[in-house]
Amino acid sequence: MKIIFHENFKLVYDYDPAAARGRMECIVEELQDAYEFIEPQPAKESDILLVHEAALLNWVQSKPMIYELALLSAGGAIKAAHLAAQGEPAFALIRPPGHHASSSNTWGFCWFNNVAVAVEKLRRQGLVNKVLIVDIDLHFGDGTSNIFEDVPEVFYYHLYGLQGLEECLKFYKECDLVAISAGFDMHKKDWGLLLSTEDYTTIGKMIAAYARRVCGGRVFAVLEGGYNHRVLGKNVKALLEGLD
Repeated sequence: MKIIFHENFKLVYDYDPAAARGRMECIVEELQDAYEFIEPQPAKESDILLVHEAALLNWVQSKPMIYELALLSAGGAIKAAHLAAQGEPAFALIRPPGHHASSSNTWGFCWFNNVAVAVEKLRRQGLVNKVLIVDIDLHFGDGTSNIFEDVPEVFYYHLYGLQGLEECLKFYKECDLVAISAGFDMHKKDWGLLLSTEDYTTIGKMIAAYARRVCGGRVFAVLEGGYNHRVLGKNVKALLEGLD
């Protein structure tokens, strides 16, 4: 498992909870002694335009600091996806998040849809075709769902409990890659008040077993939500331990 991270992700670029000071640090502290860290390169404008309209790109460009970090964040997802396509599981420890970013609009602390950009880039390069996106964030990834709603080769699933995930993995029998929108705000001590830290390990194990069975273990995860710094790092590590 490789961790895709850049020191610039520690920068406080906005006033929202995803951009809060200390949010990246609490995760890095948990992971730095256990995993290899790799720096990403920023995504290109052409990468963003694979899933977003030019008007949205231009609008984000008007916010220079956010724009630079949003490109770097999308680039981190692309790097993780490429590693996964080569058989090396990876986690993109990035921000801003992205699953609320649709083709032409965005909200919910998101600017560019990191997972969608990464998945579509690999598809256009011919590295994958069918992709399962599992979103474990508290909130439905409306942006991801909207971007791929007319793309039958890409299936988006939002977590509705561990049994629901089990049913999804039984239903979707064929894919080339699994992408995880890894939000952690469903935790008992976060906004969702639902999942335990151990549940994230279980989720990781379920998805890893599915990926090994269906697509040679090709799986990557991308940070979305998660806002309680006291448990966020531990929850991320729990997911990754399950995926290993």
